[in-house]
Amino acid sequence: MNLRDRYDAATAGIEAPFAVVDLAAFRANAASLVRRAAGKPIRVASKSVRCRPLLEDVLAMDGFAGVMAFTLPEALWLARKGVSDDILVAYPTTDRTAVAALADDPAAARAITLMVDCPEHLDLIESAAGGRTIRVCIDIDASYRPLAGRVRIGALRSPLRTPAQVRAFAETVLKRPSLHLAGLMAYESQIAGVGDVPPGRPARGRVIRAMQQRSRLELARRRAAIVRAVGELTELEFVNGGGTGSVEKTAAERAITEVAAGSGLYQPHLFDQYSNFSGRPAALFALPVVRRPEPGVATCLGGGYLASGPADAVRLPQPYLPTGLSYDPNEGAGEVQTPLLGRSADLLEIGDRVWFRHTKAGELCERFDALHLIDGDRVVRTVPTYRGEGQTFL
Repeated sequence: MNLRDRYDAATAGIEAPFAVVDLAAFRANAASLVRRAAGKPIRVASKSVRCRPLLEDVLAMDGFAGVMAFTLPEALWLARKGVSDDILVAYPTTDRTAVAALADDPAAARAITLMVDCPEHLDLIESAAGGRTIRVCIDIDASYRPLAGRVRIGALRSPLRTPAQVRAFAETVLKRPSLHLAGLMAYESQIAGVGDVPPGRPARGRVIRAMQQRSRLELARRRAAIVRAVGELTELEFVNGGGTGSVEKTAAERAITEVAAGSGLYQPHLFDQYSNFSGRPAALFALPVVRRPEPGVATCLGGGYLASGPADAVRLPQPYLPTGLSYDPNEGAGEVQTPLLGRSADLLEIGDRVWFRHTKAGELCERFDALHLIDGDRVVRTVPTYRGEGQTFL
């Protein structure tokens, strides 16, 4: 039985649109991440999963430890649900109500670490927490700046870049008795989040690989110097870095104690563009064919599930099964209908399913309230997404 037939058979009793996770692929991807981490623990990026039962499943696997959350309300919810007692919020918060709730909950305050990169963050946390102890982590700019800094490649995150800057800020944190400096984080998006084999663009791929090699060496030296500088002031519990695209490269740095990853569990199509690893598509969604407007065209219901990031064609979901389908350039993936073109369209009948892969991992779960978990040729469990549990944090 081919893959499409297996998925169709497993979900025959479920009305599309719906989303699934292939558990065999999910487990294989998790094992691959652990191998690539080479003994360093992997902190699971919850924004790339957005399903509490699957987060719990991953954290029960050897090699995974802790959660990297994307908002403080999410972290509080995960802590109170018992998902993890080690949750790092990857982005700064200005939610005073949530900070006050964190301070009022001793168990959550022990489990959750907030991200900071400026004195204003510290002032807000201290004010909202009312003098109670809050754990914090310093975010470090990991971007690559060649040509004497005139060019910046990487995410616009922290203003803290040099060992001197980070040490000075760490000293500021340590002077505030209600703040506990637990760790450092530096996310190298230009390596972890940029594929080096863009389809049909070999010259661009060579440029990306050269940039990533230079960036990796520069960051490894700078990150080690930063860890030494801060380590002279206090003992750090963790130094976090990396992402799915750079797990083995980041884990190889002595200064790193843990890596982050999440997208590699679902393997959305954006992560097909890497030379250093390959994953198995695990998270998919199915749309029903509802129209056949003319030969060579099959129209599906819904489908406009665009991913965040720069507005380009890469952000569109990818028609996956059957193969050989593409978008109408004048309609793309539509809010209520998506025409698909190609030879395979003539083989589709009203009521058939087309299987798609999302561009980015967890964002798919913002469109569906449940994931149907497929093992072999049957659905073995249906679990709620964050949305299905009434949680929409961003």
